Amino acid sequence: MKLLELYSDYIISSFGQITATGLSKALGGSISHDKITRFLADKDLGSKQLWKLVKSVVREHEKQDGVIIVDDTIEKKPHTTESELICWHHDHQSNRSVKGVNIINYVYSAGEVSIPVGFDVIKKPMKFCEVKSKKEKRRSTITKNELTRNQLKICQRNQLKYKYVLTDSWFSSKENMTFIRDDLDRHFIMAIKSNRTVVLSEEDKRQGRFTRIDSLRATRFSLTTICRNIESII
Repeated sequence: MKLLELYSDYIISSFGQITATGLSKALGGSISHDKITRFLADKDLGSKQLWKLVKSVVREHEKQDGVIIVDDTIEKKPHTTESELICWHHDHQSNRSVKGVNIINYVYSAGEVSIPVGFDVIKKPMKFCEVKSKKEKRRSTITKNELTRNQLKICQRNQLKYKYVLTDSWFSSKENMTFIRDDLDRHFIMAIKSNRTVVLSEEDKRQGRFTRIDSLRATRFSLTTICRNIESII
C-alpha cells in the first residue's frame, strides 16, 4: 500500500503531466519507473484496497449516528477514444449526455469528519442499437442501484457504524429504500422527484389509491408512511 499512497500523493500534488518516470524522479530514483509501471498495470484497485487504507481512520472517528453519502460524478473525457470505461453518461447537472468516466462515491461522515469508504466505476461493455435514433450505444450489465446495494452490503460486513444513508433522487428507488430499512435495519434520507406516486396508508395500498407527491405540499402526512409504501414511479 505504500506505493499506492505515494502515487496518490504524487497525483494530488502534481500540476503537470503524470508519469511513472516523473514519480521515480520525484523520489530521487529510490523506486524505479519500471516498478511503478508494473504496479499500475498489475493491480485492479478498488473499494477493497481503499477500505484497507482508511479503515484505521474510520474506526477512530466513526459514530453510531454517522451517515453514508452516496453520489455519482462524471470525469469528462471529451477527446478520449470511447471504450467500455470512457463512454457516454447522462449528466444531471447539464441534463445531457457527456463522454467521460462515471464514478459512484460512498463517503462516510461522522461529525466534522468525511472519509471515502468505497467507489464503483461504471463500465458499459454491452453495445446495442437504439431503435428510435438508430445509433449504436452502450449499457452496463449491472445498474447503479444494484451496485449501490452491493456496496452497502460490504459496509455492513465491514461493521461500519452508521444510522442513515443519504442520496439524491437517482437512487431513491423502492428497492433501495426497502433494502436499507428492512435488510440493513438502517434509515435513509433521499430526494424524491415530485411526480413519484405513493400510498399514504395500508388501506390506500389495498385499494390501489396512489397520490402524487407534488399534491401533498399543503397536506400534513407521515413521511415514514410514504417512504415505506412508495409503490411506483411515473
